Amino acid sequence: MKNKIESFIKTTINKYSFDGAVIGISGGIDSAVVGSLLVEALGKERVFGLLLPERDSASETLEDSRFVCSFLGINYKLKPISKLLRAMGVYSLEPPALFIPRSIKEKYVKNKWRELPKEDTFIDDLQNSGNDEFRRGIAYYRAKHRARMCCLYLEAEKRNYAVVGTTNKSEFKTGFYVKWGDDSVDIEPIMHLYKTEVKQLARELNVPERIIGKSPSPDLIPGITDEFALGISYEDLDRILQKMESDPESLSEENQDDVRRVKKIVETAQFRNIKNEMMEL
Repeated sequence: MKNKIESFIKTTINKYSFDGAVIGISGGIDSAVVGSLLVEALGKERVFGLLLPERDSASETLEDSRFVCSFLGINYKLKPISKLLRAMGVYSLEPPALFIPRSIKEKYVKNKWRELPKEDTFIDDLQNSGNDEFRRGIAYYRAKHRARMCCLYLEAEKRNYAVVGTTNKSEFKTGFYVKWGDDSVDIEPIMHLYKTEVKQLARELNVPERIIGKSPSPDLIPGITDEFALGISYEDLDRILQKMESDPESLSEENQDDVRRVKKIVETAQFRNIKNEMMEL
């Protein structure tokens, strides 16, 4: 697995005449794994990391991001995007958060997550549905990934580097990404791997346990982890997704409430996979 991905990276970089790769380092397992693969494939001198924290980022995010860059041995730049988001009017979409303890923010956000949806928060998000307050929340968090992508391309194009993504198969199948945000890249080295497979690869690449053992989080809104948003653990999600793909009959062995939810999420995620519609004359 590792060798094939590294070969893909080398081939793609050479095919399109890139001089190297830029990657956003989030301090999580996906960017640590992709960063490791890039270093193995290209050499650390051709890999550049960008750290893009903002007002709502957890304090450990920056610490872990720097730790990952140190582990990888790559050069990186710290570029906070709070001023950019404030200038865009993003922070004005939600109540002021200055001087409010992180624990209070997380409790507030989780309560809103449970209160606002018509039926299911994650599925409402995939459908862009909900009331005005819910849609403001959608605009609030999605703008962050889109701002980050602009920063990544600015840095990459100055160097003639490729922007390398970190979306995995679990995220893609469930729509757990931001359209025109973290999906807008030149190369996706791990999109064929489920999250649990990424975790296995992380151990093969000797990614530190400090990063492997973290609760996965998009770090866009305080308190919202991946599994909280999805309403299911990655272990259960990936097992169901794999059975849906290769052995549907064995789904009878799973919790049927989970199966129905995952099927609904995958079906609804098609809304996010559509990039644009072209009129045919």
